[in-house]
Amino acid sequence: MTIKVGITTTVPSEIIYAAGMTPVDLNNVFIQAEDPCSQVDQAETAGYPRNVCAWIKGIYSTVLDSDIKKMIGVTQGDCSNTHALMETLQLAEVETLPFAFPYERDYDLLKSELEKLMGHFQVSWQQVSETKYRLDNIRKKVHRLDLLTWKENLVNSWENHLFQVSCSDFTGDPEEFEKTVDDKLTEVAERSPAKGGLRLGYIGVPPIIIDLYDYLEGQGARVVYNEVQRQFSMPFETNDLTQQYREYSYPYGMFYRLEDIQREIANRQLDGIIHYAQSFCYRQIEDLIVRDRISLPVLTLEGDRPGKMDARTKIRIDSFLEMLD
Repeated sequence: MTIKVGITTTVPSEIIYAAGMTPVDLNNVFIQAEDPCSQVDQAETAGYPRNVCAWIKGIYSTVLDSDIKKMIGVTQGDCSNTHALMETLQLAEVETLPFAFPYERDYDLLKSELEKLMGHFQVSWQQVSETKYRLDNIRKKVHRLDLLTWKENLVNSWENHLFQVSCSDFTGDPEEFEKTVDDKLTEVAERSPAKGGLRLGYIGVPPIIIDLYDYLEGQGARVVYNEVQRQFSMPFETNDLTQQYREYSYPYGMFYRLEDIQREIANRQLDGIIHYAQSFCYRQIEDLIVRDRISLPVLTLEGDRPGKMDARTKIRIDSFLEMLD
């Protein structure tokens, strides 16, 4: 049986697949569970504080409820609570491996982190490069879906989110995932383009609110830019694995992320921005920078536990869309 390796966010999956193992994005497993709220409750019963991010608590319970015995935790460039998450999972005899994205995007430091991970999984640069070539061919098809979202208006907001966020681990089966992407490309080619409507950008971590995209489309607005999800698909061409994860913007500072955001605001002709901030996350502070540097109207939404939107959030979205319209 293939060994599964849990990941707390996008990491160099090329290395894991080159080793003949399967990466599992624990966030995706958690949010797609039958009852993700119960997994948050399980972590709180175990001793996790109420005022800790629900994603961290969900990941903790997801690992305990699965057959995952090895996990890579991103200790720099993602959640500041990952260190404690790794320590609590060690109590359950889960092997935890740290991976750090250097804050200043230093090439040599990042290459050293990649080689450390390659050494653990006992794979060579050649093996990893061959795997990168295979995964990049799949990523190009997801980039095509993104193009069909914002340029041709053929792919809806939820689909754009789902296929891009799935590039973190290719759903554990790159070949099967590629078939799913191919089927979607064939399906959307037969659609008529969506007409009119507000064009929104979504920035920040993927939402824990499960009906956000459907609600927005029901109100006549389309999300045609998903910042972090798009970054998971590695939307740039380079044969250098180190440079690939150096250009990947999510783990680095807000000012570097804003370079990508500003480009896509112009490219996609957006009308407004939704900035999602997870409760109890340090990234909430970055909303100050977002509002200072982005000239478009910005609606900041906060989510805590997994579930559908509450009435207050719906009212705020309705008011924001009415103002844009």
